[in-house]
Amino acid sequence: MFNVLITGLTSLLTDISTEMVYPLLPLYLTTALGASPAIVGIIEGLAESVASLLKVFSGAISDRLGRRKPLAIGGYGISALGKVFLVLATSWSWVLAGRLADRFGKGVRTAPRDAIIAESATAGQRGAAFGLHRLMDTLGASLGVVLAYYFLTGYQGDYRAVFLYSLIPAILGVAVLFLVREKRPAGVQAKKISLDWRVLNPRLRLFLIVAFLFTLGNSSNQFLLLRAGNLGFAPEMVLLLYLVYNLVYSLVSYPAGRLSDRIGRRSLLVLGYLAYGLVYLGFAVVKNQVVMWWLFALYGLYTGFTEGVEKALVVDIAPPEQKATLIGLHATIVGIGLLPASALAGFLWDTFGSGVPFYFGSVAGILASLGMWWVLRPETTDPKK
Repeated sequence: MFNVLITGLTSLLTDISTEMVYPLLPLYLTTALGASPAIVGIIEGLAESVASLLKVFSGAISDRLGRRKPLAIGGYGISALGKVFLVLATSWSWVLAGRLADRFGKGVRTAPRDAIIAESATAGQRGAAFGLHRLMDTLGASLGVVLAYYFLTGYQGDYRAVFLYSLIPAILGVAVLFLVREKRPAGVQAKKISLDWRVLNPRLRLFLIVAFLFTLGNSSNQFLLLRAGNLGFAPEMVLLLYLVYNLVYSLVSYPAGRLSDRIGRRSLLVLGYLAYGLVYLGFAVVKNQVVMWWLFALYGLYTGFTEGVEKALVVDIAPPEQKATLIGLHATIVGIGLLPASALAGFLWDTFGSGVPFYFGSVAGILASLGMWWVLRPETTDPKK
């Protein structure tokens, strides 16, 4: 589990950096740089789509070479450089460049890193291993939000000061990853990796289809932060709302992963997507600021129940020689929907009001819950998957 802890520490440091920046961006874009919610949606959609589209190729290259560590280090390094664009930003186009660089690095690193985690855990510990990694990742996110709050209030709303300090943990995260112990098995030869949709495991195909359809209604988290601002929360209070989300996410991730090892992935995924649908319905109708705190907490349950468990499910189904490829394929297929989802959310917000994107997301979450319940039913897959 040494590699799981090292990759977790890297993610902890990197997420301190990322979450010092991420929850401030929608406020920075709309208040300091004059961008509209539609521009926020386009920036996030493009950035996340770039990240996701790269993951399958990075995963395939990693499987073909039999190497994970160099790609992971390179990806984290590129993400660190992306923060520089935010420090220098004078218009929303600079923020776009910074987010594209950050997410480009994420696209390069994610599948190889997740393959390191998968290969460092036995079959009965995969959920726990991914859950532990998510725990450390989201603990870093929580610390990042706390630091963002500290610097934003200490520097009297100076966003650039926060962006500048975020470079420190980003660089440390890259340095820590050099400690990963990667051993290429003797006799491993470079292999041609097939991405032919027709030869994929039928269970995996159905799972990917449901995940993709859900993503079309799953817009960027930045719309949740904009919604909080829409209800009158000051920027520093928006940070604390996001902190609540990350704390719940971090507390739930590891127990959820371990539980999925014992009772199966299906139950956790069905409950997670159902929680998403209900929480987004709450975001659509909320009028009371007190309720918003509960909604962000419940949103953390959705993420904790699904993110690590989905990766464990993909590894359960994937052939051993294609772990990174299929982890990347999952992220890529999901990512294809991120640009239209975020762009559509921005359009719906601008055209019909702030509640409408969340009604749309609520329907998507409830349908995804039903889809996972059907796709992963015992008669089509092993009950423990």
